[in-house]
Amino acid sequence: MTQQVVRADGEMPFKQVARLLSDNRISGLPVVDAEEKVVGVISETDLLQRQAHQVEDRGRRPVRRPRLTRSARTTAAKARAMTAEHLMTRPAITATPEDYVTEAARTMREHRVERLPIVDDKDRLVGIVTRGDLLRVFLRTDEEIRRDVTRRVTQGLDVPRYVVDVGVDAGVVTLRGLLERRDDVELAVRIAGHVDGVVAVTSRLTHRPHTARPRSVPEASGHM
Repeated sequence: MTQQVVRADGEMPFKQVARLLSDNRISGLPVVDAEEKVVGVISETDLLQRQAHQVEDRGRRPVRRPRLTRSARTTAAKARAMTAEHLMTRPAITATPEDYVTEAARTMREHRVERLPIVDDKDRLVGIVTRGDLLRVFLRTDEEIRRDVTRRVTQGLDVPRYVVDVGVDAGVVTLRGLLERRDDVELAVRIAGHVDGVVAVTSRLTHRPHTARPRSVPEASGHM
């Protein structure tokens, strides 16, 4: 994540918000309150809605408008917005520093957003992640990925590094080795799949012919 975040407060005027986006060459920013808690997000689309509304209304005669839907009312309110508070989209879609990159990418896809403010356990802004940040994860070299997968898998299973052989080709991870339990095989695949830059995981792991109680994935140590 990027820790130096350009942000606005609710009272910031429309033109100042536009200036921040332009000067910093960004397409959106979070809006925070006096305690640095994220209360909303502003995008270029929000600003353009207002400008488009002004153009449409020029020279138009007053007409009786039909009753608006909730979505239409929100759009109309943004079109009249003079400050960040009325311009922003709320609630903000956020993530935490402990979230996996894959989880952040899924959240951005599901909510169709281009940036995720990163907040601490008190909802205070600590950073931001953009689609570009997530895409750069896949620029990691195969060797970087191999070392990371080896470390995380063997730590997660609490086994020596020689037990699991890790190969990586163009981001595709192949795991080989003999583990004690079937659950360990499944756990190793899940851990490897969460490593930054991994495109896919192929398992060639085997296990000894007995079962045991399932083991859970260890908590993430933070990847953004």
